[in-house]
Amino acid sequence: MTQVAVVYHSGYGHTKKQAEAIAKGAQAELIAIDTSGDLTEAQWATLKTADAIIFGSPTYMGTVSWQFKKFADATSKPWFSQQWKDKVFGGFTNSASMNGDKHSTIHYFFTLAMQHSGIWLGTDVLPSNAKTAKRDDINYIGSFAGAMMQTPSDASVDEVNSGDLETARKYGERIAMFTKKMTAAVRS
Repeated sequence: MTQVAVVYHSGYGHTKKQAEAIAKGAQAELIAIDTSGDLTEAQWATLKTADAIIFGSPTYMGTVSWQFKKFADATSKPWFSQQWKDKVFGGFTNSASMNGDKHSTIHYFFTLAMQHSGIWLGTDVLPSNAKTAKRDDINYIGSFAGAMMQTPSDASVDEVNSGDLETARKYGERIAMFTKKMTAAVRS
């Protein structure tokens, strides 16, 4: 059976909703980075055995949260022994602004995945970029590198955009499907 893990930090709960949508699509285990930027030993063990790891963080000041950065720095232990080599990776982020430099966060995830000798998988959802597009359409933000979400700074957790959550769910599905195919091919 293919195992997918979603490891994320959420400052106010909005990114957690996005993580839950991705996990639903991927049938993945959620691993929340705590407020101190730490994981438990059991969570590290889950990442070690996962076939795919999906990174998530809000975009703060143009990059990941400090809690995610602390987690990323701690991945030097699995990096040293190449524990995550050939795993499938993906990433997602949320910010208050439509742009908010979210691509810097996705690039951070991509670089981290490449340092772990991983395989990055982007989205496969065309952007909603016609004049008839509505804000709650799937992939309205138009990201191919990973799932992006925009939530106004004064919006509650219950007000996250339904199209952004559906984009995240579909991205989770894609990662799980690709990982299943890849692991089946490697194991045969």
